[in-house]
Amino acid sequence: MSNYSGAHICQCLSRLTTVRRNSTVTIAGDRRKTGEQFVEGVLGLARGLLELGLHTGDVVALCALNSDWYLEWLLAVAFVGGIAAPLNYRWSLEDARSAIDDIRPVMLVTDECSTYWYSKLQVDSMTHLRWLVSMDSPSNCSTKRFVLTTQTIKKPTLRSQPWNYFTPPDGAAIICFTSGTTGRPKGVTISHSSLVVQSLAKIAIVGYSEDDVYLHTAPLCHIGGISSAMAVLMAGGCHILVPKFDAKLAIAAIEQLHVTSFITVPAMMSDIISLIRIKETWEGKESVKKILNGGGGLSVELFKDATIFFPRAKLLSAYGMTETCSSLTFLTFYDPARENSGNFSHITGDDVGHRLVHQPGAVCVGKPAPHVELTISSEDSSCVGRILTRGPHVMLRYWGQISTEGSSSSDEGWLDTSDIGTMDDYGNVWLIGRSKGRIKTGGENVYPEEVEAIISQHPGVSGIVVVGLPDARLTEMVVACVQLRDNWRWANSSFNPSTENKSQILSSDILREFCRDKHLTRFKIPKSFIVWKRQFPMTTTGKLRRDELRREVMSCMQFLPSNI
Repeated sequence: MSNYSGAHICQCLSRLTTVRRNSTVTIAGDRRKTGEQFVEGVLGLARGLLELGLHTGDVVALCALNSDWYLEWLLAVAFVGGIAAPLNYRWSLEDARSAIDDIRPVMLVTDECSTYWYSKLQVDSMTHLRWLVSMDSPSNCSTKRFVLTTQTIKKPTLRSQPWNYFTPPDGAAIICFTSGTTGRPKGVTISHSSLVVQSLAKIAIVGYSEDDVYLHTAPLCHIGGISSAMAVLMAGGCHILVPKFDAKLAIAAIEQLHVTSFITVPAMMSDIISLIRIKETWEGKESVKKILNGGGGLSVELFKDATIFFPRAKLLSAYGMTETCSSLTFLTFYDPARENSGNFSHITGDDVGHRLVHQPGAVCVGKPAPHVELTISSEDSSCVGRILTRGPHVMLRYWGQISTEGSSSSDEGWLDTSDIGTMDDYGNVWLIGRSKGRIKTGGENVYPEEVEAIISQHPGVSGIVVVGLPDARLTEMVVACVQLRDNWRWANSSFNPSTENKSQILSSDILREFCRDKHLTRFKIPKSFIVWKRQFPMTTTGKLRRDELRREVMSCMQFLPSNI
């Protein structure tokens, strides 16, 4: 074991003991900790782990709800040179077992959230596990090996002792699992340097500071939650930790604790706004200054609502992935400090109208972060191609693999994001779709997201997913699954446009005509439409499971067109 002088996430501890020494840094239920108390907790836990015999490079798996203890564990494991591996408490038993088999942790730290699959994991047969730890209390655990808790591991520390951080030879800090949209989650090995540069980018662009009161809406097992937590730790802000996202808890925290910043995905924002609407009074208008959205763009309606209910908040979106340690690009939607900020045309630059005409299915995701190198790799002379990136933000590797997967570039170090896009003259990145979801129809490429972006503009459509189904003539046929807005209905075979009110009616012909009016290329227009009455299958992070939906559609093709 050797000390480490390079980038290290525990370097934030020094700032917390100075800038936030006697100020509150974490609030979790009834527990409040100052900067000094929080750092003492991290150092005490780190010393206890060293005395137990945790070595540099050892993997420590964490499966728990958000809490101040969770933050302490992430930092303490990194402090002693271990590699923290957050597991998703919402996983199935099969996914949990697969992840643990892949990373083979020497320690498993859990709380009561994982009891539903913990008892079935057969941890007693896992020879690689040396310690089982309860983050709070071992009362619900059936195994006799489960004897350690956070408090029993912690040891007193001497403040006068110098802090010596440790790190594995490759600088690995965490193993963060992907969302698994096309299969089992994969462990992404992320370095200390990646986390530090990502944090500095968020501090620079989002504007986190020591004055922030940050509400943890995202789970600490996801890269969005981890990277934002690290950014606020490095800025020296205050952390509000609720076990998991709940719109009522979030609104209460915003009003009572004067939250200044939080992150969302569209579903979270929708839930928050829906509850604010029914409140008699809304006292969160003044405090919130920054909202960062990920996991897909906000609809125009959600965006407008956000500016109404959070009028003092800077609204940003981020595009990225676990393999790039969260955000690659940032886009400021709304900034009340900017002149004419209520004018939506300012969002993406002076060329918005021109670009939307020529790229009707593309979505602007902003400009690359300062540390991000990004290029478009095209197989032909067009400006549309695969989005590649390289730099200190890129993962070290998938856990258990020697080199980074996915690079199709001849240049060393480039990571293929598997996304298709283009870049305009202003440096904005425009996302068109995922190469993995590409549909090959009649010899032409169709990206589902491009078609979805067009059809979603129809006032009668509340949700849309496009998939490709096997077709003897075309290879694949473009099929759209459509969710209707309230008070809209799908026209049956007896629909007569001359005798019925067309304003609340949708049909295949109406949507095809809409696509043509929006200048969508003819071969990209869906051949079939399905009215989808259930929720689309999603991952725990709100990402669409397109392959699962495709299988569902294939199983009911004999009923097309149908109401599913």
